[in-house]
Amino acid sequence: MTGFILLNKDTDITSFSACNRVKRILGAKKTGHTGTLDPMATGVLCVAVGNATRFIELLPSHGKSYRARARLGITSDTLDVTGKVLSQSEVNINEEQLLAVCESFRGRIMQTPPMYSAVSKDGVRLYELARQGLEVDREEREIEIYSLDVSDFDGTEFTLEVSCSAGTYIRTLIDDIGRKLGCGAVMTALVRTEANGFSLDGCHTLAEIEEYANNGKADELIVPVEKCFDCYSSVTVSEAQAKRFSNGGELSLDRIKFSFTDGFYRVLSPDGKFLGLGEACLDENLLKVRRVYVD
Repeated sequence: MTGFILLNKDTDITSFSACNRVKRILGAKKTGHTGTLDPMATGVLCVAVGNATRFIELLPSHGKSYRARARLGITSDTLDVTGKVLSQSEVNINEEQLLAVCESFRGRIMQTPPMYSAVSKDGVRLYELARQGLEVDREEREIEIYSLDVSDFDGTEFTLEVSCSAGTYIRTLIDDIGRKLGCGAVMTALVRTEANGFSLDGCHTLAEIEEYANNGKADELIVPVEKCFDCYSSVTVSEAQAKRFSNGGELSLDRIKFSFTDGFYRVLSPDGKFLGLGEACLDENLLKVRRVYVD
């Protein structure tokens, strides 16, 4: 079994544990996931099954979308409601002030990864250092907030709908909003609604995946590897070229009937079979092998 399972991750479970649950349910030899979700978060988690794990690092860097709930007047060490409370303050914020501050976070901004995150510092995960009570300097990163909408503000809590670049931490965004308002804020709930080009509507819970597996229908949930690379153009090669590519051999661009530009391509056999990903390098006149697909 090779492909991707679109999981709607449950709350109170790590992405790693959820991925392993999928592995056990499907009886797969290996699985892997993209874009870690916090244990308290739910939503889209793209799980690679079998040889699809070899394609994880090549998945296009799509933007992501989230729906979060935030509470003003409190800060914590984890930047969410599950952490140790660091401060509490009175909230005297109206909706106009909240909207004005949120407006300042749209577009390209700099963001510092939280200590409770999977980012590595000198080979050690930040969350491992945080659990030891340590805090280290982290480099700011440029991210982009494509859209940010506020709703359901009741004077203390509000909902955020955020569309953003990969690598954005919604907990940090909420904490930064709270700091700018002067009262602090923590995240109380998070749902990832879009990731890797897929939406929550197409995802399945662990219980649903198990039900499909028990009924011998798990294959119906598998998203083909090729579909995850739909944003790349496809190029069809000859039988001889297909054999060479599948054996890891690069191809001469001038021997393929296609108008190339530099970049990645889905490589297909004459009968339309997905062979893998190639990268066209015009200055070398080569279609290089980036991954060969093995079912």
